[in-house]
Amino acid sequence: MRPVQKVGLYALLGIMAFALIFALLPTPGLDASQSGARLSGVQLRLYPSGDVNATWSFRAADVRNDPLNGLTTLTGITEGQRLLKEQVQGRFTGREILDATLATPELTIDAQDTMTTRQARITLVQQCADIDLRGTEQTPVKIEQGQGFSATEAKIDSTSLTGTIRDLKMTFGFSILDSSPNSRYSVPLDPTETCRDGKRVPLT
Repeated sequence: MRPVQKVGLYALLGIMAFALIFALLPTPGLDASQSGARLSGVQLRLYPSGDVNATWSFRAADVRNDPLNGLTTLTGITEGQRLLKEQVQGRFTGREILDATLATPELTIDAQDTMTTRQARITLVQQCADIDLRGTEQTPVKIEQGQGFSATEAKIDSTSLTGTIRDLKMTFGFSILDSSPNSRYSVPLDPTETCRDGKRVPLT
């Protein structure tokens, strides 16, 4: 497993260009699908410029770069995580805390560090919320740094909210920014469990 660190997408492109420089030099008549770089068995850390206190970490069986379109595609993804810099009394401790996990078969990252895929499961750890996201080819699931995520359909299972939400836009803090009126979800009036330290525990 070879580690790759990334400060924005351009840093990753630079690493891949150094590793496979001749692959990044398109020859006359070569189409975009044949140009670029490819790495296998990669550990990737993404430091998005639009979310300076967050880091994304992935393991990927395959990473492909399309320099003509400014896209990097990860497949065979495991251990997708969003980590936040820990703060105590307003000061950073130098440690990271797990904010969310991401499970998806494939992920595309553009030059703005926006991530897209057709389907994904995001677990918001501090809210004990499992969110299954689905998109389409025209409107994929989108994860925007410093903002949140969106999907044409989301199934949510948490201690405070359950149901199906269409045309969802949500923050990483579990706040709904927008949704379709055709959504069907509810808040339990008499909850039987709560979320404590990232775990569901029964109310006594």
